[in-house]
Amino acid sequence: MARNVQEVGLLVKRLQHRHHRAMTTALTDLGVSLVQWDTLRHLHENPGASLHDLARLTFQTDQAFGTLATRMADRGLIEREPGPGRAIRHRITAKGEHIRVEGGRRAAEVLARSLGRLTAGQLDQLGGLLELALTDGPPDAG
Repeated sequence: MARNVQEVGLLVKRLQHRHHRAMTTALTDLGVSLVQWDTLRHLHENPGASLHDLARLTFQTDQAFGTLATRMADRGLIEREPGPGRAIRHRITAKGEHIRVEGGRRAAEVLARSLGRLTAGQLDQLGGLLELALTDGPPDAG
C-alpha cells in the first residue's frame, strides 16, 4: 500500500502523542513532568548547559524554560550557577540524577511497548528514514 506524506506525517504525530501521554503517566509519581525529565536528561548529556541551550533542546522558549528552570531549582532538581557574562549555567543535583535515572528506565519501558515490536533491522531502517526526513535541503530527485 502506497502511503502519501500526509498519512505518514499523521502516523508520526500519533506515535509521538502516544509516547508523550504514556511517559507523562509513567513519570507522575516521580513528581516531574515530561519536559522536566527531558531537562534532566539533557543536563546529564550537556553538563553546564545554558538556559538558551536547554530551552532549544527541550523545545521551549527561553522565557518558558527560565520559569521551568526556576521551579526545578526550587525543588532541588537542578542548580543554577553564574556563567560568563550574563549566562546562567545549569547542573543536575543528586536528587535530579535519581529522578533522571528512574525516569529513563520508565521511558525505555514506554518506548519498548511500541518500538520494541520492530526487529533490529526495522529499527535501524526507521531511524535512518527519520534522520533523512529531518535533514535540511531539497528532497532527493531520484
